[in-house]
Amino acid sequence: MCGIFGIYPHKEAAKITYLGLYALQHRGEESAGIVTHNGSKPHIHKALGLVSEVFDKKAISSLKGDLAIGHVRYSTTGSSTLKNAQPFYVKTKNCHIAIAHNGNIVNAFQLQRQLEDKGALFQTTMDSEVIAHLIAHSPKRDYQEAIPWALAQLKGAYSLVLMFNNILIGSRDPLGFRPLCLGKLGAAYVLASETCVFDLIGAQYVRDILPGETVFIQKDKIDSIRPVIKKDCGFCIFEYIYFARPDSNIFEENVYQTRKKLGQQLAREFPVKADIVMPVPDSGTCAALGYAQHLGISYEMGMMRNHYIGRTFIQPDQAQRDFRVKVKLNPVKPILKDKKVVVIEDSIVRGTTSKVRIKTIREAGAKEVHMRVSCPPLISPCFYGIDFPTKKELIAAKHSIDWIRDFIGADSLEYLSKEGMLEAMPLPKDKFCTACFDGKYLIEPPKKISKYILE
Repeated sequence: MCGIFGIYPHKEAAKITYLGLYALQHRGEESAGIVTHNGSKPHIHKALGLVSEVFDKKAISSLKGDLAIGHVRYSTTGSSTLKNAQPFYVKTKNCHIAIAHNGNIVNAFQLQRQLEDKGALFQTTMDSEVIAHLIAHSPKRDYQEAIPWALAQLKGAYSLVLMFNNILIGSRDPLGFRPLCLGKLGAAYVLASETCVFDLIGAQYVRDILPGETVFIQKDKIDSIRPVIKKDCGFCIFEYIYFARPDSNIFEENVYQTRKKLGQQLAREFPVKADIVMPVPDSGTCAALGYAQHLGISYEMGMMRNHYIGRTFIQPDQAQRDFRVKVKLNPVKPILKDKKVVVIEDSIVRGTTSKVRIKTIREAGAKEVHMRVSCPPLISPCFYGIDFPTKKELIAAKHSIDWIRDFIGADSLEYLSKEGMLEAMPLPKDKFCTACFDGKYLIEPPKKISKYILE
């Protein structure tokens, strides 16, 4: 998913960017990076690890300038290595370009081959690097023409924060898959993936960057162009279900309230006569509250989360996920002993974490364990920036709900219907991309791998 941030002009740009990335840490835990510009040259610091591990006072003080962009990463395209940490920076004959990208470019492979035929040399395995090469190879000389020209070559999902010399640029793809919002901190403009950033740094939310819009921020002005306006939108519905922080507004609507409505709708569709309702913290918390309140069942925290572990779903490989599941959540045995328990989960991707959690709850003494999931079964891979790119990773793509119930060890298992999910959303249903639930892609999957993935 990744989190992106940018600010200009601010005398403490690097420090504010550090705080912004800290607020976005939930969107990626593999690497973090900041690039600043002091009017004449850029300064860069990035490394593998969490924001608090990558940056210390010395690193932040070395990042001079009043323009900064930052990135926290979890990979969907490109391996988890330092060379793939963002922001990606390149110096061309006429400019310095740095890019922080959230999303996935589905035609990146084809574009890379075309660029290599023209002599381009690629340093990384990221689709984000393609964007920099397109800007550098643009036949347009003016940046307000070169950047839109480059973006017009892309197919897929992108929210971008770019540094072009001493200009800060923000852009969203024409369908608006990924969020990006604009704020104001004193005289400085701020770009961020989520509004929770503005709360932390004391900025004022101005508006969302529109699908297909690009904004150019200079010291004394902000310009906007929107060369592509599509009738349809493709907002990622998984932002509301799992990724975004509940205190954020995504696509101009609050995440907490939406997740609570998902839980209420789940209770209408699949009630259980139980003693307690408990969430899988933290992303299942709001839905569990809505479920419990609707049915009048006691809401309890049957498991406590170790907040120093991170988010298991966005770990890059299964071995790391399995280890972190075991140490991430610990049962509260007196709460669970001899109880009929409803466990509210936000989603089931591979099924392995749910299996471990239910086993833990049973070992703590639960009499019955019923799982309810606040979204439909995930049956199709995502090509737009979520880390389930193949059907073989999706348990619901190959198995029935009854089979999954037996696999995870639950007494019963039910998923929220697609219709119920859309009913709980704060926006009209035609605004969302639901391809992971129904296989109806808004943009054609990449030809290089789609035949393998869609079998």
